[in-house]
Amino acid sequence: MHAVIVSNGFPPSQPLLRQEADRADLLIGADGGGNRILEHDMIPDVVIGDMDSFKKPGQADFEIIHQPEQETNDLEKALSLALQKGASTCHVLGGFGKRMDHSLKNLSVMKKFDGLFDTLIYRDETFDAFIVDGHFSGKLPVGSIVSLYPLSGEVKGIKTEGLKYPLNSESLKNGARDGTSNETSRSEFSIEVEEGDLVAFIQRR
Repeated sequence: MHAVIVSNGFPPSQPLLRQEADRADLLIGADGGGNRILEHDMIPDVVIGDMDSFKKPGQADFEIIHQPEQETNDLEKALSLALQKGASTCHVLGGFGKRMDHSLKNLSVMKKFDGLFDTLIYRDETFDAFIVDGHFSGKLPVGSIVSLYPLSGEVKGIKTEGLKYPLNSESLKNGARDGTSNETSRSEFSIEVEEGDLVAFIQRR
């Protein structure tokens, strides 16, 4: 089962949301993310959160789950619900933006839930962001942006092929060396990681 969650960061465009919703078996609004779905004349399957942002319509033809506890944020609540309902893959829209602290928190949430899904991707108009689980390979036009971020503080044994600035069994470390604004030098590229949590931001073309 494939789930799509709309969080309350930078809102997705209608074309992106429609494309994702059409492919989803389960469409979840994470609190204020439910507003974004309704604003585009779409109906979520469920809206979940502490309900500090969601504006409930007069008549709601979908499930609303109020979870007021503050130990988890609304995205965590939505991801947990997706797992409970049997989702094995999940795309998150609106995971970044509006508030820097929320964006950083949602990166932490990515790490928390990454191993629980077969695929977990945060998606916006420009990038797909995900944790590289050992190895990733892809195809993109030459010159596409590939940024690498060491989420766990330090990531070791990074090998890349097909990127303008290659890494050969090297490390990236917060505050010392990062891998932002790299780009593809060939149409096919790959990333390998030996140790640590590396987030790849891959330009969508």
